[in-house]
Amino acid sequence: MTTSASESTGNAIENASVRESSYELLTPETIAAFLDSRPTLTGMLDTSTPLEAHEIGDGNLNLIFVVHDRTGSSLVLKQALPYVRMAGPSWPLTPERNTSEARALRVHGVLAPEYVPAFYDFDHDRHVITMEDLSAFEVWRGALNRAERHDGAANDMGIYIARVAFGTSAFGVEAKELKSRVAEAVNPWLCEITEDLVFSEPYIEAERDWYQGEVRDEVETLRSDRRFVAAIGEMKFAFMTRAEALIHGDLHTGSVMVHNGTTARAFDSEFAYYGPVGFDLSCLFGNYLFAYLRAVVLEQDEQAEWIRTLPSQTWEGFVAEVRRLWPDRIDPAVFNDEYLCAWLDSVHSDAIGMTAAELCRRTIGYAHVSDIETLEPLERAKAVRVTLRTARRIALEHGGHRDPELLMSVAEEELAKILKGTVRYGLGTR
Repeated sequence: MTTSASESTGNAIENASVRESSYELLTPETIAAFLDSRPTLTGMLDTSTPLEAHEIGDGNLNLIFVVHDRTGSSLVLKQALPYVRMAGPSWPLTPERNTSEARALRVHGVLAPEYVPAFYDFDHDRHVITMEDLSAFEVWRGALNRAERHDGAANDMGIYIARVAFGTSAFGVEAKELKSRVAEAVNPWLCEITEDLVFSEPYIEAERDWYQGEVRDEVETLRSDRRFVAAIGEMKFAFMTRAEALIHGDLHTGSVMVHNGTTARAFDSEFAYYGPVGFDLSCLFGNYLFAYLRAVVLEQDEQAEWIRTLPSQTWEGFVAEVRRLWPDRIDPAVFNDEYLCAWLDSVHSDAIGMTAAELCRRTIGYAHVSDIETLEPLERAKAVRVTLRTARRIALEHGGHRDPELLMSVAEEELAKILKGTVRYGLGTR
Protein backbone atom coordinates (compact mmCIF):
# COMPACT_ATOMS: atom_id res chain seq x y z
CA MET A 1 0.00 0.00 0.00
CA THR A 2 1.16 3.53 -0.64
CA THR A 3 0.44 5.42 2.59
CA SER A 4 1.02 4.71 6.24
CA ALA A 5 -2.72 4.38 6.89
CA SER A 6 -3.04 1.95 4.01
CA GLU A 7 -0.04 0.00 5.25
CA SER A 8 -1.71 -0.39 8.63
CA THR A 9 -4.94 -1.58 7.06
CA GLY A 10 -3.02 -3.78 4.65
CA ASN A 11 -1.28 -5.53 7.53
CA ALA A 12 -4.64 -6.23 9.15
CA ILE A 13 -5.98 -7.58 5.88
CA GLU A 14 -2.89 -9.74 5.38
CA ASN A 15 -3.25 -11.21 8.86
CA ALA A 16 -6.94 -11.90 8.25
CA SER A 17 -6.14 -13.53 4.92
CA VAL A 18 -3.56 -15.81 6.50
CA ARG A 19 -6.12 -16.95 9.05
CA GLU A 20 -8.71 -17.55 6.33
CA SER A 21 -6.47 -19.29 3.77
CA SER A 22 -6.94 -22.82 5.11
CA TYR A 23 -10.28 -23.42 3.36
CA GLU A 24 -10.43 -25.80 0.42
CA LEU A 25 -10.18 -24.31 -3.05
CA LEU A 26 -12.50 -25.82 -5.62
CA THR A 27 -11.23 -27.83 -8.57
CA PRO A 28 -13.20 -29.40 -11.43
CA GLU A 29 -12.74 -32.75 -9.70
CA THR A 30 -14.21 -31.63 -6.35
CA ILE A 31 -17.20 -29.62 -7.60
CA ALA A 32 -19.65 -32.54 -7.64
CA ALA A 33 -18.90 -33.31 -3.99
CA PHE A 34 -19.28 -29.65 -3.12
CA LEU A 35 -22.70 -29.46 -4.78
CA ASP A 36 -23.83 -32.63 -2.98
CA SER A 37 -22.79 -31.07 0.35
CA ARG A 38 -25.11 -28.07 -0.08
CA PRO A 39 -28.78 -28.87 0.68
CA THR A 40 -30.01 -25.77 -1.16
CA LEU A 41 -28.36 -27.04 -4.36
CA THR A 42 -29.72 -30.58 -4.21
CA GLY A 43 -31.12 -31.61 -7.56
CA MET A 44 -30.03 -28.50 -9.46
CA LEU A 45 -27.49 -30.60 -11.37
CA ASP A 46 -27.31 -34.34 -11.92
CA THR A 47 -24.13 -35.33 -10.08
CA SER A 48 -24.60 -39.08 -10.65
CA THR A 49 -22.46 -38.82 -13.77
CA PRO A 50 -19.33 -36.72 -14.32
CA LEU A 51 -19.90 -32.98 -14.53
CA GLU A 52 -18.28 -30.71 -17.09
CA ALA A 53 -16.61 -27.83 -15.26
CA HIS A 54 -14.31 -25.23 -16.70
CA GLU A 55 -12.72 -22.24 -15.04
CA ILE A 56 -13.47 -18.87 -16.63
CA GLY A 57 -11.81 -16.48 -14.19
CA ASP A 58 -10.60 -13.37 -16.00
CA GLY A 59 -7.51 -13.09 -13.81
CA ASN A 60 -8.74 -10.26 -11.59
CA LEU A 61 -9.92 -11.50 -8.18
CA ASN A 62 -11.63 -14.89 -8.00
CA LEU A 63 -12.01 -18.47 -9.13
CA ILE A 64 -15.09 -18.81 -11.36
CA PHE A 65 -16.37 -22.13 -12.71
CA VAL A 66 -19.17 -22.81 -15.18
CA VAL A 67 -20.57 -26.27 -14.46
CA HIS A 68 -22.79 -28.39 -16.77
CA ASP A 69 -24.39 -31.78 -16.20
CA ARG A 70 -25.29 -34.39 -18.82
CA THR A 71 -28.79 -32.91 -19.25
CA GLY A 72 -27.44 -29.49 -20.17
CA SER A 73 -28.39 -27.81 -16.89
CA SER A 74 -25.74 -25.40 -15.63
CA LEU A 75 -24.74 -22.97 -12.91
CA VAL A 76 -21.79 -20.82 -11.89
CA LEU A 77 -19.59 -21.16 -8.81
CA LYS A 78 -17.56 -18.16 -7.70
CA GLN A 79 -14.95 -18.67 -4.97
CA ALA A 80 -12.96 -15.86 -3.38
CA LEU A 81 -9.23 -16.38 -3.01
CA PRO A 82 -7.34 -14.97 0.01
CA TYR A 83 -5.56 -12.54 -2.31
CA VAL A 84 -6.11 -10.50 -5.47
CA ARG A 85 -5.74 -13.03 -8.24
CA MET A 86 -4.29 -10.64 -10.82
CA ALA A 87 -1.47 -9.76 -8.40
CA GLY A 88 -1.08 -13.08 -6.57
CA PRO A 89 -0.30 -13.66 -2.87
CA SER A 90 1.76 -10.45 -2.79
CA TRP A 91 -1.56 -8.56 -2.55
CA PRO A 92 -3.52 -10.33 0.21
CA LEU A 93 -7.25 -9.68 0.36
CA THR A 94 -9.78 -11.25 2.67
CA PRO A 95 -12.15 -13.75 1.02
CA GLU A 96 -14.90 -12.20 3.17
CA ARG A 97 -15.53 -10.01 0.13
CA ASN A 98 -17.77 -12.77 -1.20
CA THR A 99 -20.06 -12.15 1.76
CA SER A 100 -20.64 -8.65 0.43
CA GLU A 101 -21.40 -9.96 -3.03
CA ALA A 102 -23.78 -12.62 -1.71
CA ARG A 103 -25.63 -9.97 0.28
CA ALA A 104 -25.91 -7.70 -2.75
CA LEU A 105 -27.13 -10.52 -4.98
CA ARG A 106 -29.82 -11.44 -2.45
CA VAL A 107 -31.03 -7.88 -1.91
CA HIS A 108 -30.72 -6.68 -5.49
CA GLY A 109 -32.34 -9.91 -6.67
CA VAL A 110 -35.46 -9.07 -4.69
CA LEU A 111 -35.61 -5.46 -5.89
CA ALA A 112 -34.53 -5.94 -9.51
CA PRO A 113 -34.54 -9.67 -10.32
CA GLU A 114 -34.45 -9.23 -14.09
CA TYR A 115 -31.24 -7.17 -13.90
CA VAL A 116 -28.94 -9.48 -11.89
CA PRO A 117 -28.03 -13.19 -12.04
CA ALA A 118 -30.29 -15.44 -9.98
CA PHE A 119 -28.73 -16.22 -6.58
CA TYR A 120 -28.83 -19.86 -5.44
CA ASP A 121 -26.51 -20.40 -2.46
CA PHE A 122 -23.64 -19.04 -0.38
CA ASP A 123 -21.15 -21.21 1.51
CA HIS A 124 -19.58 -18.80 3.98
CA ASP A 125 -16.96 -21.27 5.22
CA ARG A 126 -15.58 -21.91 1.74
CA HIS A 127 -16.45 -18.46 0.37
CA VAL A 128 -18.39 -19.85 -2.60
CA ILE A 129 -21.39 -18.20 -4.26
CA THR A 130 -23.58 -20.29 -6.56
CA MET A 131 -25.57 -18.36 -9.12
CA GLU A 132 -27.24 -18.43 -12.52
CA ASP A 133 -25.11 -19.27 -15.55
CA LEU A 134 -25.16 -16.35 -18.00
CA SER A 135 -22.93 -18.03 -20.60
CA ALA A 136 -25.46 -17.17 -23.31
CA PHE A 137 -24.76 -13.50 -22.56
CA GLU A 138 -21.59 -11.56 -23.36
CA VAL A 139 -19.71 -8.91 -21.44
CA TRP A 140 -20.87 -5.51 -22.62
CA ARG A 141 -17.36 -4.06 -22.88
CA GLY A 142 -16.37 -6.72 -25.39
CA ALA A 143 -19.53 -6.16 -27.41
CA LEU A 144 -18.89 -2.40 -27.51
CA ASN A 145 -15.28 -2.99 -28.56
CA ARG A 146 -16.60 -5.02 -31.50
CA ALA A 147 -18.95 -2.15 -32.43
CA GLU A 148 -22.05 -4.15 -31.51
CA ARG A 149 -25.22 -2.41 -30.38
CA HIS A 150 -27.46 -3.63 -27.58
CA ASP A 151 -30.34 -1.20 -27.51
CA GLY A 152 -31.96 -0.88 -24.12
CA ALA A 153 -28.97 -1.99 -22.03
CA ALA A 154 -28.13 1.53 -20.86
CA ASN A 155 -31.74 2.19 -19.88
CA ASP A 156 -31.85 -1.18 -18.09
CA MET A 157 -28.90 -0.20 -15.94
CA GLY A 158 -30.57 3.10 -15.07
CA ILE A 159 -33.66 1.22 -13.90
CA TYR A 160 -31.50 -1.22 -11.93
CA ILE A 161 -29.65 1.58 -10.13
CA ALA A 162 -32.95 3.33 -9.37
CA ARG A 163 -34.61 0.27 -7.86
CA VAL A 164 -31.60 -0.43 -5.67
CA ALA A 165 -31.34 3.23 -4.68
CA PHE A 166 -34.99 3.46 -3.68
CA GLY A 167 -35.35 0.01 -2.14
CA THR A 168 -32.25 0.07 0.05
CA SER A 169 -32.32 3.72 1.17
CA ALA A 170 -34.31 5.88 3.56
CA PHE A 171 -36.93 6.15 0.83
CA GLY A 172 -37.80 2.46 1.02
CA VAL A 173 -36.46 1.17 4.36
CA GLU A 174 -37.66 2.08 7.86
CA ALA A 175 -35.09 4.08 9.85
CA LYS A 176 -34.00 1.53 12.46
CA GLU A 177 -33.84 -1.26 9.89
CA LEU A 178 -31.82 0.95 7.58
CA LYS A 179 -29.20 1.63 10.25
CA SER A 180 -28.87 -2.08 10.88
CA ARG A 181 -28.42 -2.78 7.17
CA VAL A 182 -25.77 -0.09 6.83
CA ALA A 183 -23.80 -1.61 9.69
CA GLU A 184 -24.07 -5.14 8.28
CA ALA A 185 -22.97 -4.12 4.79
CA VAL A 186 -19.67 -2.49 5.73
CA ASN A 187 -17.03 -3.58 3.19
CA PRO A 188 -13.73 -1.98 4.23
CA TRP A 189 -11.47 -4.27 2.21
CA LEU A 190 -12.98 -3.56 -1.20
CA CYS A 191 -13.74 0.06 -0.37
CA GLU A 192 -10.06 0.57 0.39
CA ILE A 193 -9.20 -0.63 -3.11
CA THR A 194 -11.58 1.94 -4.60
CA GLU A 195 -10.38 4.69 -2.29
CA ASP A 196 -6.77 4.02 -3.28
CA LEU A 197 -7.04 3.14 -6.97
CA VAL A 198 -9.84 5.55 -7.95
CA PHE A 199 -9.62 8.47 -5.56
CA SER A 200 -5.97 8.70 -4.46
CA GLU A 201 -3.23 7.06 -6.49
CA PRO A 202 -3.84 8.56 -9.97
CA TYR A 203 -3.19 12.05 -8.54
CA ILE A 204 0.20 11.31 -6.99
CA GLU A 205 3.33 9.41 -8.02
CA ALA A 206 2.06 5.99 -6.97
CA GLU A 207 3.92 2.76 -7.59
CA ARG A 208 0.90 1.07 -9.17
CA ASP A 209 0.14 3.85 -11.65
CA TRP A 210 1.16 3.44 -15.28
CA TYR A 211 0.61 5.32 -18.52
CA GLN A 212 2.23 5.91 -21.89
CA GLY A 213 5.07 8.38 -22.06
CA GLU A 214 3.42 10.37 -24.82
CA VAL A 215 0.78 11.65 -22.38
CA ARG A 216 3.13 12.48 -19.50
CA ASP A 217 2.58 16.22 -20.01
CA GLU A 218 -1.19 15.74 -19.59
CA VAL A 219 -0.67 13.73 -16.41
CA GLU A 220 1.67 16.32 -14.94
CA THR A 221 -0.76 19.13 -15.77
CA LEU A 222 -3.58 17.22 -14.13
CA ARG A 223 -1.68 16.44 -10.96
CA SER A 224 -0.39 20.00 -10.56
CA ASP A 225 -3.90 21.50 -10.69
CA ARG A 226 -4.73 21.93 -7.01
CA ARG A 227 -8.36 22.85 -7.70
CA PHE A 228 -8.82 19.64 -9.66
CA VAL A 229 -7.20 17.50 -7.00
CA ALA A 230 -9.36 19.19 -4.34
CA ALA A 231 -12.45 18.38 -6.42
CA ILE A 232 -11.39 14.71 -6.48
CA GLY A 233 -10.90 14.95 -2.72
CA GLU A 234 -14.49 16.14 -2.42
CA MET A 235 -15.64 13.07 -4.34
CA LYS A 236 -13.48 10.76 -2.21
CA PHE A 237 -15.02 12.22 0.94
CA ALA A 238 -18.49 11.56 -0.46
CA PHE A 239 -17.53 7.98 -1.36
CA MET A 240 -16.23 7.39 2.15
CA THR A 241 -19.07 9.01 4.09
CA ARG A 242 -22.33 9.15 2.12
CA ALA A 243 -24.17 5.90 2.97
CA GLU A 244 -27.20 6.41 0.73
CA ALA A 245 -27.97 2.94 -0.60
CA LEU A 246 -26.53 -0.56 -1.07
CA ILE A 247 -24.81 0.26 -4.35
CA HIS A 248 -23.11 -2.21 -6.70
CA GLY A 249 -19.78 -0.46 -6.20
CA ASP A 250 -18.06 -1.35 -9.50
CA LEU A 251 -20.71 -1.02 -12.22
CA HIS A 252 -18.70 -0.48 -15.40
CA THR A 253 -19.30 -2.01 -18.82
CA GLY A 254 -17.12 -4.97 -17.84
CA SER A 255 -19.60 -5.74 -15.04
CA VAL A 256 -22.66 -5.87 -17.29
CA MET A 257 -23.79 -8.83 -19.40
CA VAL A 258 -25.90 -8.27 -22.51
CA HIS A 259 -27.95 -10.46 -24.83
CA ASN A 260 -30.15 -9.40 -27.71
CA GLY A 261 -33.81 -9.23 -26.76
CA THR A 262 -33.09 -9.70 -23.05
CA THR A 263 -32.60 -7.26 -20.20
CA ALA A 264 -28.97 -6.52 -19.31
CA ARG A 265 -27.57 -8.08 -16.14
CA ALA A 266 -25.20 -6.50 -13.62
CA PHE A 267 -22.74 -8.95 -12.06
CA ASP A 268 -19.54 -8.95 -9.94
CA SER A 269 -21.03 -6.93 -7.08
CA GLU A 270 -18.35 -7.83 -4.51
CA PHE A 271 -17.57 -4.11 -4.09
CA ALA A 272 -21.14 -3.53 -2.85
CA TYR A 273 -21.53 -1.34 0.23
CA TYR A 274 -23.69 1.52 1.46
CA GLY A 275 -22.43 4.46 -0.54
CA PRO A 276 -23.45 7.34 -2.82
CA VAL A 277 -25.88 6.38 -5.58
CA GLY A 278 -24.03 8.60 -8.03
CA PHE A 279 -20.97 6.36 -7.87
CA ASP A 280 -22.67 3.51 -9.76
CA LEU A 281 -23.77 5.98 -12.43
CA SER A 282 -20.25 7.41 -12.66
CA CYS A 283 -18.65 4.05 -13.40
CA LEU A 284 -21.02 3.53 -16.32
CA PHE A 285 -20.66 7.10 -17.57
CA GLY A 286 -16.87 6.92 -17.61
CA ASN A 287 -16.83 3.63 -19.48
CA TYR A 288 -19.37 4.90 -21.98
CA LEU A 289 -16.90 7.65 -22.77
CA PHE A 290 -14.11 5.12 -23.36
CA ALA A 291 -16.35 3.22 -25.77
CA TYR A 292 -17.28 6.47 -27.51
CA LEU A 293 -13.68 7.59 -27.95
CA ARG A 294 -12.76 4.17 -29.31
CA ALA A 295 -15.50 4.42 -31.91
CA VAL A 296 -14.47 7.96 -32.84
CA VAL A 297 -10.78 7.26 -33.40
CA LEU A 298 -11.65 4.09 -35.34
CA GLU A 299 -14.01 6.18 -37.51
CA GLN A 300 -17.07 4.10 -36.62
CA ASP A 301 -19.43 6.99 -37.18
CA GLU A 302 -22.81 5.38 -36.49
CA GLN A 303 -21.51 3.49 -33.47
CA ALA A 304 -20.06 6.69 -32.02
CA GLU A 305 -23.34 8.54 -32.45
CA TRP A 306 -25.21 5.73 -30.71
CA ILE A 307 -22.76 5.45 -27.82
CA ARG A 308 -22.96 9.20 -27.35
CA THR A 309 -26.57 8.74 -26.18
CA LEU A 310 -25.83 6.09 -23.54
CA PRO A 311 -25.24 8.41 -20.54
CA SER A 312 -28.55 10.14 -21.21
CA GLN A 313 -30.31 6.79 -21.64
CA THR A 314 -29.02 5.55 -18.28
CA TRP A 315 -29.80 8.81 -16.50
CA GLU A 316 -33.28 9.09 -17.98
CA GLY A 317 -34.03 5.46 -17.13
CA PHE A 318 -32.85 6.10 -13.59
CA VAL A 319 -34.95 9.25 -13.13
CA ALA A 320 -38.08 7.73 -14.65
CA GLU A 321 -37.88 4.67 -12.39
CA VAL A 322 -37.25 6.73 -9.25
CA ARG A 323 -40.30 8.84 -10.09
CA ARG A 324 -42.36 5.70 -10.68
CA LEU A 325 -41.40 4.38 -7.23
CA TRP A 326 -41.65 7.75 -5.48
CA PRO A 327 -45.34 7.47 -4.39
CA ASP A 328 -44.37 4.48 -2.19
CA ARG A 329 -41.69 6.34 -0.19
CA ILE A 330 -41.84 5.85 3.57
CA ASP A 331 -41.95 9.51 4.67
CA PRO A 332 -43.83 11.55 2.05
CA ALA A 333 -44.39 14.44 4.44
CA VAL A 334 -40.69 15.34 4.41
CA PHE A 335 -39.53 13.57 1.29
CA ASN A 336 -41.82 15.62 -0.91
CA ASP A 337 -41.60 16.32 -4.63
CA GLU A 338 -39.42 19.38 -4.07
CA TYR A 339 -36.96 17.25 -2.14
CA LEU A 340 -36.90 14.67 -4.93
CA CYS A 341 -35.75 17.32 -7.39
CA ALA A 342 -32.99 18.41 -5.00
CA TRP A 343 -31.91 14.80 -4.43
CA LEU A 344 -31.74 14.08 -8.15
CA ASP A 345 -29.57 17.18 -8.60
CA SER A 346 -27.26 15.88 -5.87
CA VAL A 347 -27.03 12.41 -7.43
CA HIS A 348 -26.27 13.88 -10.83
CA SER A 349 -23.58 16.13 -9.38
CA ASP A 350 -21.96 13.16 -7.67
CA ALA A 351 -22.21 11.07 -10.83
CA ILE A 352 -20.45 13.60 -13.04
CA GLY A 353 -17.85 14.51 -10.43
CA MET A 354 -17.02 10.87 -9.73
CA THR A 355 -16.85 10.16 -13.46
CA ALA A 356 -13.74 12.35 -13.48
CA ALA A 357 -12.10 9.96 -11.04
CA GLU A 358 -13.13 6.90 -13.07
CA LEU A 359 -11.62 8.45 -16.20
CA CYS A 360 -8.28 8.99 -14.49
CA ARG A 361 -8.28 5.61 -12.78
CA ARG A 362 -8.69 3.79 -16.10
CA THR A 363 -6.04 5.72 -18.05
CA ILE A 364 -3.23 6.54 -15.61
CA GLY A 365 -4.11 4.35 -12.62
CA TYR A 366 -3.64 0.65 -11.99
CA ALA A 367 -6.55 -0.89 -13.94
CA HIS A 368 -6.84 0.21 -17.58
CA VAL A 369 -9.54 -0.79 -20.09
CA SER A 370 -9.30 -2.70 -23.35
CA ASP A 371 -11.40 -0.05 -25.12
CA ILE A 372 -8.38 2.26 -25.03
CA GLU A 373 -5.40 -0.06 -24.56
CA THR A 374 -6.08 -2.07 -27.74
CA LEU A 375 -5.91 1.04 -29.92
CA GLU A 376 -2.83 1.86 -31.96
CA PRO A 377 -0.41 4.20 -30.11
CA LEU A 378 -1.39 7.39 -31.96
CA GLU A 379 -5.13 6.81 -31.53
CA ARG A 380 -4.63 5.71 -27.94
CA ALA A 381 -2.73 8.89 -27.10
CA LYS A 382 -5.52 11.04 -28.58
CA ALA A 383 -8.15 9.14 -26.60
CA VAL A 384 -6.20 9.43 -23.34
CA ARG A 385 -5.60 13.14 -23.83
CA VAL A 386 -9.30 13.74 -24.41
CA THR A 387 -10.12 11.60 -21.38
CA LEU A 388 -7.82 13.48 -19.00
CA ARG A 389 -8.86 16.91 -20.26
CA THR A 390 -12.51 15.93 -19.94
CA ALA A 391 -11.89 14.64 -16.41
CA ARG A 392 -10.25 17.90 -15.39
CA ARG A 393 -13.10 20.01 -16.71
CA ILE A 394 -16.05 18.01 -15.44
CA ALA A 395 -14.51 17.72 -11.97
CA LEU A 396 -14.68 21.50 -11.78
CA GLU A 397 -17.90 22.10 -13.74
CA HIS A 398 -20.25 19.34 -12.56
CA GLY A 399 -22.13 21.21 -9.82
CA GLY A 400 -25.13 23.48 -10.01
CA HIS A 401 -27.08 21.97 -12.88
CA ARG A 402 -28.45 18.65 -14.07
CA ASP A 403 -27.37 18.02 -17.66
CA PRO A 404 -26.97 14.43 -18.89
CA GLU A 405 -25.31 15.81 -22.02
CA LEU A 406 -22.48 17.47 -20.06
CA LEU A 407 -19.99 14.59 -20.17
CA MET A 408 -20.16 13.97 -23.90
CA SER A 409 -20.36 17.61 -24.88
CA VAL A 410 -17.20 18.41 -22.89
CA ALA A 411 -15.42 15.43 -24.45
CA GLU A 412 -16.44 16.58 -27.92
CA GLU A 413 -15.05 20.04 -27.28
CA GLU A 414 -11.75 18.64 -26.07
CA LEU A 415 -11.54 16.23 -29.00
CA ALA A 416 -12.17 19.07 -31.43
CA LYS A 417 -9.32 21.07 -29.90
CA ILE A 418 -6.94 18.14 -30.33
CA LEU A 419 -7.97 17.43 -33.91
CA LYS A 420 -7.91 21.17 -34.74
CA GLY A 421 -10.22 21.28 -37.67
CA THR A 422 -13.41 19.91 -39.06
CA VAL A 423 -14.41 17.12 -36.72
CA ARG A 424 -16.92 14.47 -37.62
CA TYR A 425 -19.31 12.47 -35.44
CA GLY A 426 -21.57 15.46 -34.85
CA LEU A 427 -18.78 17.71 -33.58
CA GLY A 428 -19.09 20.32 -36.30
CA THR A 429 -16.38 22.84 -37.26
CA ARG A 430 -14.40 24.45 -34.44
